[in-house]
Amino acid sequence: MTGERTMKRMILGLAALGAAMSGTGAARAADPVTLQLKWVADAQFAGYFVAKDKGFYKDAGLDVTIKPGGPDVNPEQVLAGGGADVVVDWMPSALATREKGSPVVNIAQPFKRSGLELTCRADAGVKAPSDFPGHTLGVWFAGNEYPFLAWMAKLGVKTDGPPGVTVLKQGFNVDPLLQKQAACISTMTYNEYWQLIEAGMKPAELVVFNYSDQGEATLEDGLYALEPKLKDPAFAERMARFVKASMRGWQDAQAHPDEAVKIVLDNDSSGAQTEEHQKHMMDDINKLTKDSAGVLDPAAYARTVAVLLSSGSDPVITKEPQGAWTHAVTDAAGLGTP
Repeated sequence: MTGERTMKRMILGLAALGAAMSGTGAARAADPVTLQLKWVADAQFAGYFVAKDKGFYKDAGLDVTIKPGGPDVNPEQVLAGGGADVVVDWMPSALATREKGSPVVNIAQPFKRSGLELTCRADAGVKAPSDFPGHTLGVWFAGNEYPFLAWMAKLGVKTDGPPGVTVLKQGFNVDPLLQKQAACISTMTYNEYWQLIEAGMKPAELVVFNYSDQGEATLEDGLYALEPKLKDPAFAERMARFVKASMRGWQDAQAHPDEAVKIVLDNDSSGAQTEEHQKHMMDDINKLTKDSAGVLDPAAYARTVAVLLSSGSDPVITKEPQGAWTHAVTDAAGLGTP
């Protein structure tokens, strides 16, 4: 932990210097920061859009570019390729990427809770996890499959077809459930579940298995940067300002959800989002970020690692990660405790 303490001292020193400069009215050019999102511009990322729209990043001396993601965008690859300074990603994907050699580090954790679910048609006869075998289950890939695979391993259910489950590589829509191509599909509390409801399905027609309720929750939507870049005190101090301003954005989205939705819609260049859906999303996103200071909870990290190490003969990660997270950035930002 000596390196961690040294990094904290350097960041705190630079943060104090920056504060002193701003207090004397010293002119500074805004420092550029590029953020790569995990998915398209929607309420899942409202805090960042609010921080940019309301000038919180500008107040912090930052010029932030927010890059939307999509089905063909891997945040970790963008980060490794120099296309972003910081990315939003789920921890299972980040830890798997780190074990493969890319030195990604969690620097902040705005989302305290998981929104991942497996949602089934009630008429498919799946009433409990013991009913999964023999059915087709829709699963997202590109790093999002890891929590599912860990859960099935814990249940002792094979994922290569009968007598286990047949895995359908799910697109980023709910069509497989609507068209009865799968008994269950992956959903998020704040997004795909509401797509099913908006498509005409009623809650009574759905059976929902929340990963948190099943003891299989892993951390989602953390902020990650590259370890070598964090060794540069100036970059680390810039990340501290970015994280602090971002959390100011998330707190504002909590306090003013309708305004946050309007800001998100203004940033949706595709025009695909609707106000109704974004309001549903914002309400549920705020449940996941409620009371978050943006600081990673080591206990939640340990639970995530335990879930990933439990994946049977094909684990998501093969050993306890080392150096995969740091409090240096959130400490320098003055964000307190988890």
